[in-house]
Amino acid sequence: MPDVRGVRLATAAAKIRYHGRDDLLLVEFDPGTVVAGVFTRSSTAAAPVFWSRSVTDRGYARALLVNSGNANAFTGVQGMRDVEASAAAAAGAIGCRPTELLIASTGVIGEPLPVERITTVLPDMKSQLKAGSWQAAARAIGTTDTYPKGSACKTQLGDTPVTIAGIAKGSGMIAPNMATLLAFVFTDAAISPQILQSLLTTGVSTSFNCITVDSDTSTSDTLLLAATGQAGNHAPRSIRDRGLRAFRRALNEVLTDLAIQVVRDGEGASKFITIEVSGASSPAAARTAALAVANSPLVKTAIAGEDANWGRVIMAVGKSGVRLDPSKLSVAMGGVMIAENGGRVDRYDESLLTDHLHGTEILIEVDLGVGRSEGRVWTCDLTHDYIRINADYRT
Repeated sequence: MPDVRGVRLATAAAKIRYHGRDDLLLVEFDPGTVVAGVFTRSSTAAAPVFWSRSVTDRGYARALLVNSGNANAFTGVQGMRDVEASAAAAAGAIGCRPTELLIASTGVIGEPLPVERITTVLPDMKSQLKAGSWQAAARAIGTTDTYPKGSACKTQLGDTPVTIAGIAKGSGMIAPNMATLLAFVFTDAAISPQILQSLLTTGVSTSFNCITVDSDTSTSDTLLLAATGQAGNHAPRSIRDRGLRAFRRALNEVLTDLAIQVVRDGEGASKFITIEVSGASSPAAARTAALAVANSPLVKTAIAGEDANWGRVIMAVGKSGVRLDPSKLSVAMGGVMIAENGGRVDRYDESLLTDHLHGTEILIEVDLGVGRSEGRVWTCDLTHDYIRINADYRT
C-alpha cells in the first residue's frame, strides 16, 4: 500500500487486554486535514463514538487514536472521562487541541478502560510516527481478526494524481446499520468537509451497509475518512463537480474492498456468500430481501453444510416483508435455476450444485418478480467455529 502524503502512523503495545502484540494506533494528520465520519446507530453507542461525532461535525482533525481489546462502551460517565483523558494525552503528544483528536475503541463491552495504560505509552509514540506503516496499523486495531485488512489505489481528482488508502478491522458483531466495525480511510486530496461527508455517506450505502456476518450491530462502529489536502488539487466546488467522478469511483472501490475483506474474515467462516436480488420494487426493497437471506441462520448453516436447501431462501425472502409475486419468484444458486414461476423447475437436479457448494465462493440469486430494481449483499456461512470463538471470547 502506498504512502498518503500528510499521514503518519505509529503503534504500541499498551497491554489494554492483549499481551505480546500492539493494541494501540496513533495517526497524525497535517494541519488543515478535513475529516468525515459515519457511526453506529446503536442506542448503546460507545463513548468514543459520541466524542468522534462531535469532531467530524466540526470537519477538521489533527490525529486519530484507536485502541483494541476494550470498547469503552456502556461505561457511564467514567467512559467519557477516559475518552477525554486519552484525547488530552494524544493532543499533548501531537501538539494540538484535544478537540482535534478522533477516538475509536473496539473490544469487550462494559469493562472500564484502563486509560492509564494508553496515556503512559503515548509520549513515546510521537517519535515513532512514520508514513506507510499500514500492516502494523491494521494488526493493532484487530480483535478476533485473522489477518490485517487494507486497500489502496491511485486515482485522479480533476487533473491531479491523488492516493486513497484504508485499513479496517472486523470479524464478528457485523451487521449493516451505518457501516459496521472500525474502518479508517485516508487521502491526500483537497476536499471540503461537506463534500467529503457526502462522498462517504453515499459510498457506505453500497459497501459497508451491504455486509453482514451475524446480524449484530456493534456499539462501536466507526468509519472515518480523512483528506489531508497535500496533493495540491483544486478543491471541487460541489458534489456534482465532474472532476470528482474518478475519485468517487476509486473511493467506493476501496470502501467495498475493505467491506468484503471483513466478510471473508467472518468469525469461523469457510464460505463467502453473495446474494443478488433483482425484480424488486425499489433498491431498498432489494437490499431488505437480500439481507433477510444473508442474516438467516438456517440459510447460513445450510451453506456451511454444503446443502442446497433452497427452501430456506424462499422462507427468508418471504419473511422480509418486501413486495413480491410468488407466481414469478425465482431462486438460483451458482447459476443453476432451482425455482421459478411459483415452484421448483422440472429439470432441476441437485447434483448440479455439488461442485459449487463444495467451493468457497457461493452465489445466491433471487428475482422477486415485481419490478426492475436490484441489490447485492455479502455475507458468510455460520459454522461450529463461530460458536467456539464467541463462547471463548472473554476467557
